[in-house]
Amino acid sequence: MRHLEKNESLCVGCHQCEIACAKAYYKVEDPACACIHIEAGEDGQKIHICNQCGKCAEVCNTCVIQPNPKGVYMLQKKECVGCLMCVGFCPEQVMVQSDKHLEPSKCTACGICVKACPTGAIYMVED
Repeated sequence: MRHLEKNESLCVGCHQCEIACAKAYYKVEDPACACIHIEAGEDGQKIHICNQCGKCAEVCNTCVIQPNPKGVYMLQKKECVGCLMCVGFCPEQVMVQSDKHLEPSKCTACGICVKACPTGAIYMVED
């Protein structure tokens, strides 16, 4: 299974991962549109990433979120009705929905955030 992992102690809060993700999904440099989120905390940075847990698929009434052969849960956007149940049930709060699109976006484990991270705080794992 392909998924992201994190080492929060390496995160410097530069938000380059969020910007790269938002540019890939929505063609904007808006961290709020990213499928990854960095949150400043008292003990350092908290990285919210999709770990491909499948909770989004469990609550999807139209069954348009399914794992691909690598174990990455993919959203079939053309079939999505935009109910946003998946957004509300994501334990990591990384399913996002933009005002410009009816359907939400979900991490596809593409690795663009990994490439953008200057410290190696986010990395890809293949089980």
